[in-house]
Amino acid sequence: MQDGGTPEPHDDPPRPGARRGRPRSEGVEQAVFDAVVGLLDEGVPLAELSIERIARTAGVGKATIYRRWAGKEELFVDLLRSVEPPDPVLPGTSARADLVALLEALRERGLAKRSSALLHNVFAQMQAYPKLWDAYHHTVIEPRRRLGLDAVRRGMEQGELRDDLDVEFVNDLLTGPLLLRTVIRPGATLEPGLAERVVDAVLEGLRPRT
Repeated sequence: MQDGGTPEPHDDPPRPGARRGRPRSEGVEQAVFDAVVGLLDEGVPLAELSIERIARTAGVGKATIYRRWAGKEELFVDLLRSVEPPDPVLPGTSARADLVALLEALRERGLAKRSSALLHNVFAQMQAYPKLWDAYHHTVIEPRRRLGLDAVRRGMEQGELRDDLDVEFVNDLLTGPLLLRTVIRPGATLEPGLAERVVDAVLEGLRPRT
């Protein structure tokens, strides 16, 4: 069976050297994640990581994986989410507090990407793997972006920010410096306090006009 087809009812036998026995139910997800990480560490490209190969390495059957993930793109996205910092919980006390929390989360993700060989490896390959990038963008990046847009919109509604500007434009002004330092200039500093400095500098020009 090829990836993306209907899962077969029978489990594949584990390859020689694979983990013996079937992980208990609560350990299956971690066993599969460990298998993917191990294969990546061995230098296997993302494009060659089939569900069948992952299943053999983890010591589970393909059906076991397909019961948890629709395909390998969904599996990879869940793996990335498991090693990234969690999404921020916004204080809700002010537009500034919410925006600082959002930008601090961006800063922490930038640091995580630099310190994690797995994140660095996967992100380096994702650009050449459109299906995975689209899945990651849809399930991870876009929801985080909506958090920022909602925070800006609330700030405008509450009179903390100018309401004569486009919401997406304002959000880009705020996130741009962090994205520049994490994507375009990956060697740039991501020092503590950067989120506060960016938010305060941008908000200085976004105060409601009297």
